[in-house]
Amino acid sequence: MYKSIVLEKAEKLKDKLIMIRRDIHAHPEIGMHENRTAKVVVDKLKEYGIEVQQHVGGTGVVGILRGKEPGKTILLRADMDCLRLKEENDVKYKSEYPEFMHACGHDAHISWLIGAAAILSEFRDEFSGNIKFLFQPAEELAGGAEKTIHGGVLENPKVDAVVGAHVWPGIAAGKIGVKPGPLMAASDNFKIIIHGKGGHGGQPQRCIDPIAVGCEIYMALQTIVSRKVDPLEPAVISIGKFNAGSAHNIIPDKAELEGTIRTLTYEVREKIPEIMETIIKGISEANGAEYEFKFIPYHAPVINDYEITTMLGKAASRVVGSENVLIVDKPTMIGEDFSSFEEKVPGTFFWVGNLNKDKGITEPLHSPEFNVDEDIIYKAAAVFAQFALIYLNK
Repeated sequence: MYKSIVLEKAEKLKDKLIMIRRDIHAHPEIGMHENRTAKVVVDKLKEYGIEVQQHVGGTGVVGILRGKEPGKTILLRADMDCLRLKEENDVKYKSEYPEFMHACGHDAHISWLIGAAAILSEFRDEFSGNIKFLFQPAEELAGGAEKTIHGGVLENPKVDAVVGAHVWPGIAAGKIGVKPGPLMAASDNFKIIIHGKGGHGGQPQRCIDPIAVGCEIYMALQTIVSRKVDPLEPAVISIGKFNAGSAHNIIPDKAELEGTIRTLTYEVREKIPEIMETIIKGISEANGAEYEFKFIPYHAPVINDYEITTMLGKAASRVVGSENVLIVDKPTMIGEDFSSFEEKVPGTFFWVGNLNKDKGITEPLHSPEFNVDEDIIYKAAAVFAQFALIYLNK
């Protein structure tokens, strides 16, 4: 069987990349505080003779590898931040900070992008154009992708295409999942405040009960997905917080509801907030209450470019074999701020399988027992590197 030269180089880095991953895993840092992590990245990039820019969008790091001649520029991206979560794994490299954990695989993302940089540094005389390696801060909460864009990551040199990836527990370890078109959902937030009239729980006729109004709104909002959106267009409206009251026998003055909206197309994303406010307004007025509705846009949907996704699939096939490249059949309603890059530049986001029952690696993302099958790290590094070479030499 033909083995990719890129994969052979990646295999030689396997143990080193695992060591990097474990070091980062033991020292997780929350968004916009990835200072130690950034230093690790900077030191490794410099080791491979790669030009480095620091403090991009805050704590972000960008490495630039220039080819033999001018040409296109591709951006390869990994995220660096951890979650505020106590780790429950019993491993030697367990988080040293009880309140933080790499429970979303970003430690692996950093490691495989360092691996890709190491591999590609050996090919700098064999491609034209430029490769940017972005180690992005704050994917989880603070919109780090937008911060790096404002920090100029897509300019000087101007980026023509962008590629990112995520460990994925729903796919067998060692397999690569690709999908043109919508892959991950827009992730927007909202807050509703119902202003009623408080009073004694035994005299509800003298009150305007904001809890009753909030409950009615809660139920009515579910009809948006079932009756206002095309059944073939996935959408989710979930309320995760409902706060009201201070005592069992007092009707409060107000109730607060907070939730998330998940959509896969820009069209549905734009119309849902308008429908929501119409419903909220109607129910509030019918009950004599007043309301505040705050729609808080967050991430757009991840929508992959067809041509670049096809090229990524070919690169992955060359590295892991076509039998290990899967076409993802269904998108997920989980969000990702990689979409911020795809709003500006054509690109693709792919999944790196992480499910390995033999090793006991079965936990979902954001679980306190989440872990990474470390054998996937060098393979993902090779996929990134192989794609960059194909793209810049096409």
